[in-house]
Amino acid sequence: MIPFEPKTFTLGEKLTDEQLWFFNKYGFLHFKHFISKDTVKQFLSEAHRIEKDWLEAGLTKMNGIPLKFGKNPDGASMIQRLCFLSQNSQILHEYLKDPRLKALTQLLGYDARIGENEKDGLVFNHYVNAENSKFTQMGWHTDSPRDLFLGQKILKMLNVGTHLDDCPKENGGLRVLPGTHNQSRFKLLFGKKQFIDHRPDPNEVGLDIEAGDLTVHDGDLWHRVEVCPFTGENSRRRVMYIPIVTGKYAPKDAGSKTPFYHRLAKVVQF
Repeated sequence: MIPFEPKTFTLGEKLTDEQLWFFNKYGFLHFKHFISKDTVKQFLSEAHRIEKDWLEAGLTKMNGIPLKFGKNPDGASMIQRLCFLSQNSQILHEYLKDPRLKALTQLLGYDARIGENEKDGLVFNHYVNAENSKFTQMGWHTDSPRDLFLGQKILKMLNVGTHLDDCPKENGGLRVLPGTHNQSRFKLLFGKKQFIDHRPDPNEVGLDIEAGDLTVHDGDLWHRVEVCPFTGENSRRRVMYIPIVTGKYAPKDAGSKTPFYHRLAKVVQF
């Protein structure tokens, strides 16, 4: 395991040499105060507006991708994982044009792009530790192998998270294994039991995240989401993820089929 030296950064319209070095060594970056507190509130308002509309419409999928349903601490129905959010919000669509986000494509090369209409688009994950919640944590996994279920070779990708709630590492949240993005293909696929294994790793690193922070990790990096030790409102964590992808443009639309790995998720709850 590569010795880890904690570091946070500020993201501009071009990555610095230090940021490129850190990412190449550890496989992730943590940018502080990427968006303002007012913008956080605006994004949360948009996400919950869309959630309300979709609940009222009885939607269960968006562009072939299943939505994940659960219950709020008060027992009200909620959607705990929404996808393609920016297709339903001009505000979020404009956000993805931020030149600072485009700067992250430097990490993958000239053909990398923000996947607004690819994979699951802009995803809104809503974790809450409550009795009827269906989304409290996520087991160890890597993102890139999903390509295999689509009959494609594994292509380099990034996942970029816009965090909308404070989450110090003591409260659970994102855990990464620094340097594992450079592992062999065998370890990428089988280093841990994908999504099933929730056990802490002695080499994992937890991030101290504030609402408005941005994180980016390599799709080959092992990572997980630790359950919050609190319950109810104090456990609420909301984050939006957008992929940065490479390879042939592969948009999804209303006629897209549900990928196999999403059907498998109904059997294996992660």
